[in-house]
Amino acid sequence: MTTAQPTLLPVYDHRPGTGPTLVFLHYWGGSARTWDLVVDRLPGRDVLTIDFRGWSRSSGLPGPYTLGQLADDTLAVLADAGVTDHVLVGHSMGGKVAQLVAATRPAGLRGIVLVGSGPAKPAAQITPEYQEALSHAYDSDESVAGARDHILTATELPASIRAQVATDSRAGVDAGRTEWPLRGIAEDITEHTRMVSVPALVIAGENDQVEPVDVLRDNLVPYLSQAEFTVIPTTGHLIPLEAPADLVDAITAFVPAA
Repeated sequence: MTTAQPTLLPVYDHRPGTGPTLVFLHYWGGSARTWDLVVDRLPGRDVLTIDFRGWSRSSGLPGPYTLGQLADDTLAVLADAGVTDHVLVGHSMGGKVAQLVAATRPAGLRGIVLVGSGPAKPAAQITPEYQEALSHAYDSDESVAGARDHILTATELPASIRAQVATDSRAGVDAGRTEWPLRGIAEDITEHTRMVSVPALVIAGENDQVEPVDVLRDNLVPYLSQAEFTVIPTTGHLIPLEAPADLVDAITAFVPAA
């Protein structure tokens, strides 16, 4: 495993193995390690995980922290790591970033996996009042715990993972932490998503309160030209942490090792 932080690039971890490279993009409040339970179940696979600009080990990078900047960063990391044959796996905010990256039709992109993804078209629930409330979800340890236990998850997480979520949620810079709820979540990217030309797998959590099954079915799938849709039973929004084995099964069925 190599860890790298070239000048002004986000920190990323690249574990060489059998391709295509699985490029994991985390949710708002997450980090590269959000994917640890998934990566651990992919022995021998070539994997790359990123700490987005403004979060965790990349919290020292300057803004902007927009979706467009995160997409540009992802393309720059792929170039820096020498990744040419790859599949993007984006969770929540990371799924919206993955759509923007895929819309540029980068060389070597084989497909995208969108896990509880931010939809191309914002859901009706995304009102200014909702956005303002959401922007305070990670203001304190108490607010993080409430969001984690009552909104983000539908199953019980192990104590160590609960602690990880709490730490990661508080590890973003203020401007990075508010960018998604106040702007990114409401950004309509349907024209970009329509440009995605590779096969897509959309994965929903049966009990996801953040990006419900019907929202992904209505506000994301129709804008993808080649989309499969699957629902993982019982899980909430934190699918990589709540149902990593089921998620790995879905990913490996969609992206077999070469």
